[in-house]
This record gives sequence, C-alpha cells and structure tokens, in this order.
Amino acid sequence: MELNLKKVDIVTKISKEDFIKNYYKKQKPVVVKQFTKEWSAYKKWDLDYIKEVAGNKSVPLYDDRPIDPKAKFNSPHAYMRMDKYINLLKNKPTKYRIFLWNIFKEVPNLQKDFKYPNLGVTFLKSIPTLFFGGYNSYTFMHYDIDLANIFHFHFEGKKECILFDQSQSKYLYKVPNSLIAHRGIDFSKPDIKKWPALKNAKGYITELEHGDMLYIPEGYWHYMKYITPGFSMSLRSLATHPKNLTHALYNFTVMIPLENLMRKTLGEKWMNWKNKKAKEDTDEIIKNIAV
Repeated sequence: MELNLKKVDIVTKISKEDFIKNYYKKQKPVVVKQFTKEWSAYKKWDLDYIKEVAGNKSVPLYDDRPIDPKAKFNSPHAYMRMDKYINLLKNKPTKYRIFLWNIFKEVPNLQKDFKYPNLGVTFLKSIPTLFFGGYNSYTFMHYDIDLANIFHFHFEGKKECILFDQSQSKYLYKVPNSLIAHRGIDFSKPDIKKWPALKNAKGYITELEHGDMLYIPEGYWHYMKYITPGFSMSLRSLATHPKNLTHALYNFTVMIPLENLMRKTLGEKWMNWKNKKAKEDTDEIIKNIAV
C-alpha cells in the first residue's frame, strides 16, 4: 500500500492576487514552473558555477546516519571544501547533503542573481539558505523550527517532494521533543505493515526541476529526495497563524534547550526512549481509531 498523496497544483505563472487568494490564505502548496527564468541565477546557477564562486569555502555536511546522542541539535556530521563536495556529487552517489547553508554571507555577489518575489508577503531577507544533495540522497521527514512559509527554488536536476500539514502529525510517528518523524521510515516506499498509521495520513507529492518554485505553507512537514544531484534555495516568510507562532516560540525557548540538556545528560538512553515512544504513541492512536 502506498501513501495517500495527491499532486501539488502546478501553474506556469501566478499573480500576487491569485497566490494570496488561492494558496497563501488557504495554506495550500503550489508549484510555479520556471518561476526563476527572469533571474540571472536561472542561466548561471549550476553545480559548476557554485564550485567556481565558492569552491574554497568549508561547508557543513549531513547524512542519514543516526543522530549522535551527544551532539547538539542540528550539528553537522562533517565538513568539506565546496569544490571537493561538488566533485563528489557529480562523480558518484553520496548521502552527504548541505542543509540550511547561508552561502550569501560568504559570497555576497550571489545575492545579485535573484529577486525576492512580488507575491504579497514579507520575506526574511537576512537568511536565504541553500540545500545540496546527491543522487538518491534525502532529508528525513520534518518541519522547520520556525514553522515559516517557505519558498523553495530548485536548480539543476530533479527533486521529489512529499508534504503533510500539521494536522497529519499524529499519523507520522513524530519523535517527541523534535521536529522529525521516526527515522526508520522510508517515505519513498514506506512499510505500511510496520508503520500502519501512515495509511491514514493525507498529503501531497510533486517533482521540481531547474527553475521551479514550490510554495510550502507554514509548518508543513516535508521530505525531499534528490532524483539527480542538484541544489535549491529557500526564502522564508514568518508564520502568521497564532498557533504556529506560539509553536515556533516554544521550539526556540523550550524544545532546543531541553533537547541539548537531555542529550548531554542521558545520551543514547534519551534517543532510544524517544524513538520507542514515537512508535508506541502513534500505534496507540491507530488502535483507538480501529475501536
């Protein structure tokens, strides 16, 4: 049995009025094909160009290994020069990904290559971030700590995206005191017998190609899988729903400090308890639904 996913709406162009009315206010995702074609980045940005302008930069890398119980929240697994990392991406499959890297602080001229979209929202202009991945690498199903509205622009190759809104959290085996679903789940081909609650989750799926923009509404869960090596840029707009703003504040002021403390004091015991609790609690929800 596959996940219950419907296709994200795809449009070839969109006005500010249509975006606000049909997607932003409804908190519904949408893909705008070739959105960046008027940007300099549309013609310039590929892996070779990034290697040329940022090859000497040291970049933080993440992969799909289990979280180090002693590591702080979102700690990278390794560092590598960007030129060596891009060579790795292009020459063979790798699980290493770049996650939430603000390249513009180190290569400010790249900011001239794009424009903030005129879509009727206010962007956080201090934190545009880039994400890179190799063939078949993926991010775990998660939602962002600030529950922001995300505008995700893809460059080079193809990328698969699976999305769920916050109302589906109870079916996704959310790990306590975290922003992720259980890491044992492969959302590309999940084992429904092992993770039965997933059959109740309703979400969206789409693919992105060079130049496409995906709007991810505030607080949405997202899983990203690189069909080919490539990279994306995210721009953010603050959450506006009071519940999401409260949730974001809690994440920064309570969740992260508590997580770092528990990892430091309990280490692996804490991580094992969280993963066990995620499955037990979610399976209990399914039992109650069946009754």
